[in-house]
Amino acid sequence: MLLVQKFGGTSLGNLERIDNIAKKIKKNVQEDGHQIIVVVSAMANKTDQLHDLCLSIDQTPNIMEYDAILATGEQITASLLAIALNKINCHARSANAFQIGIETNNAYGKARIRSIKTNQLLEWLKTQVVIVTGFQGVSLENKITTLGRGGSDTSAVALAAAIQAHECQIYTDVDGVYTTDPNIVTDAQKITRITFEEMLEMSSQGSKVLQTRSVEFATKYGVQIRVSHAVHRGIGTLITFDEGSGLENPVVSAISFSRHEARITVRKIHDKPGIAAKILQILAKKAIEVDMIVQSVSQQDFTDLTFTVPENSYNQTITLLNTMQTQLKTAAIEGDHKIAKISIIGIGMRSHAGVAATMFEALALKNINIQAITTSEIKVSVLIEDKYLELAIRLLHAAFKLENSQNNIQ
Repeated sequence: MLLVQKFGGTSLGNLERIDNIAKKIKKNVQEDGHQIIVVVSAMANKTDQLHDLCLSIDQTPNIMEYDAILATGEQITASLLAIALNKINCHARSANAFQIGIETNNAYGKARIRSIKTNQLLEWLKTQVVIVTGFQGVSLENKITTLGRGGSDTSAVALAAAIQAHECQIYTDVDGVYTTDPNIVTDAQKITRITFEEMLEMSSQGSKVLQTRSVEFATKYGVQIRVSHAVHRGIGTLITFDEGSGLENPVVSAISFSRHEARITVRKIHDKPGIAAKILQILAKKAIEVDMIVQSVSQQDFTDLTFTVPENSYNQTITLLNTMQTQLKTAAIEGDHKIAKISIIGIGMRSHAGVAATMFEALALKNINIQAITTSEIKVSVLIEDKYLELAIRLLHAAFKLENSQNNIQ
């Protein structure tokens, strides 16, 4: 079986852990008969150390050189793991993005993969384990690029798609995807199988198990992903196609959340085409990410526009919009940076009525006020005060009986 296995920085955090991962890979190859490409992250905290090293010289370093330095973390890990495998008689070699031709655009720090040349990679794979540096590629200018934080997940899924691997296995410090954070809900359950759509919503709404871009890639190319613990045995969670009718799926599969949100409301803007676009373009030019967007019903040709930004962008956003207030002809710019977003997600929502009502009722019983609501076909998201977040998660987990879901491992 042809597999891509990705190991995160925590599971490769020291030499003892690297040796343990090497033994795991050797068993997969020599006892189980798999062909394996391994994708590695930098060792735990190494990327942060390299980042600090750059900034100790220049607070605004040249972005191309900055990417080249950050990429060295994965190169160290890949070579150490290759050494560990060869030591135990499992033939292996490391390879960086340049050697195997992972080509990206020129967006340094957040590059996107354009193509992967697989000929050399598949040739090496005939006789050995190939350990590939995650998180990086090569730009059109023939310079090292990085894919952004968590980019090793994207590297692994992209490689799995390119070589048509049977599965992309993501090994991390958790043993799968849970109905919600077990640190908040003690009876949260591990999900054995979840659809691409549900996982994409979970990732985009705050779940930290997989990087959103990696799930987008998997969805586009149909790459099955399995999330498992790097050390403990178990089948983990399989992220795959929706093979059911929807009628037997749980109504809600999981609850995702994001703590560090800020709400911005632009009061009394003229309700005419192009005004909302103008406001959002102002933010886009400053690379401020906008998430939930809600526009109220027009009254006397005026409307309110509410949206969320990351908490660390709150002050910049307020300042920027205040300077544009006269030009935008708004009554006021208001905001709150003590906000959290909570989302219920489930493909079964397509065939069940009353899901949102259940959510709102559960929150209302504890007087938790909803500040904004957005929905998709398989998701309902609300904004609430951040001090109520953990209580809200527990309430909704109980309201939708996720601790008893038959699609989860008990």
